[in-house]
Amino acid sequence: MAAIGCEDASSLADKAKAEAPMEGRDLVSQITTKTPYEWTEGTKQWSMRPYNARATPAHARPAKTEHHVVAMDFGIKLNILRCLVDVGCKVTVVPASTTADEILSLNPDGIFLSNGPGDPEPVDYAVKTVQSLLGKKALFGICLGHQILGRALGASTYKLKFGHHGLNQPVKDLKTGRVEVTSQNHGFCVNTESLSKNCKATHTQLNDGTNEGIEHLETGAFSVQYHPEAAAGPHDARYLFDRFKERIVGF
Repeated sequence: MAAIGCEDASSLADKAKAEAPMEGRDLVSQITTKTPYEWTEGTKQWSMRPYNARATPAHARPAKTEHHVVAMDFGIKLNILRCLVDVGCKVTVVPASTTADEILSLNPDGIFLSNGPGDPEPVDYAVKTVQSLLGKKALFGICLGHQILGRALGASTYKLKFGHHGLNQPVKDLKTGRVEVTSQNHGFCVNTESLSKNCKATHTQLNDGTNEGIEHLETGAFSVQYHPEAAAGPHDARYLFDRFKERIVGF
């Protein structure tokens, strides 16, 4: 824990020490959207937005989309939504507490599990929802969404001694051997050794060997710990949004 400010050092240190630990705290419920909403802006439209404008001009909005994705908001980054639009998705964002039946009633082609803050363990309501969704639609998760998918598949998670932060984290794709430079910001991790036989690790962190990606062999659900949508940041992993689209088409 840390504190930054203009007070004397001992006062700031006391404030840092008094802060509750992240373990066991449900931070998602504090920041998720309260109501569902639709997202239609892609990265191109974002770049065409006038400086300081709150909305994208009508002429710059994306063309007709091919697929409908419901995104569970655990603290979602807007550029993830833009990248989903870029690959032809209409996106509906829903609160983290939305049930599986409520999500399926929206008739999505795919379901996305977003990034978010803190410990995945107390977000058990989302884990139960994902368990009910497995095998019913194509599913893709990033960061906290990756950890929630892991827990839904029976894996355990744990807090890293040193979290991964910054935009130059090296990750190896275990299938291709390709090394990607990635953007990361997380303090918890999926325990690779706890993955069941119907799951496989797909990516690994080259600095400390921790898990960076999983896939469920029975349903094709997959997730990564890092941020392929980084803006600004490396675009090495942007292909994952195309992979999600392929899973939607082939589901």
